[in-house]
Amino acid sequence: QVQLVESGGGLVQAGGSLTLSCALSGGTVSDFVVAWFRQSPGKEREIVGSNWSGGSADYADSVKGRFTISRDNAKNTVYLQMNNLKPEDTAVYYCGARVVWRGLSTRASDYSNWGQGTQVTVST
Repeated sequence: QVQLVESGGGLVQAGGSLTLSCALSGGTVSDFVVAWFRQSPGKEREIVGSNWSGGSADYADSVKGRFTISRDNAKNTVYLQMNNLKPEDTAVYYCGARVVWRGLSTRASDYSNWGQGTQVTVST
């Protein structure tokens, strides 16, 4: 059973940076597409970006140029580097995984494995 654990969230001022981690166990991260999503109160879970070992990452327009997804296969971990954070980035951030042969997807419903989420709060 694949399990994901996010960490690294916290409170940061606007313009600041945070790096989130998504540690995968019960499998090999190179066998999975890993995506970052976020969800604010009253809103649907939205894609932030996704990445797989054989290709580059894709990002939502709202975070392009500010967020970067990377992975360390040796540590079975995927990272989300977030720079120039804005108050509208405030949300619970989740990582989701799906087996790589299913391809990339921006829909939360296409991911069957999820972490517990980590809160990111950006103050003005």
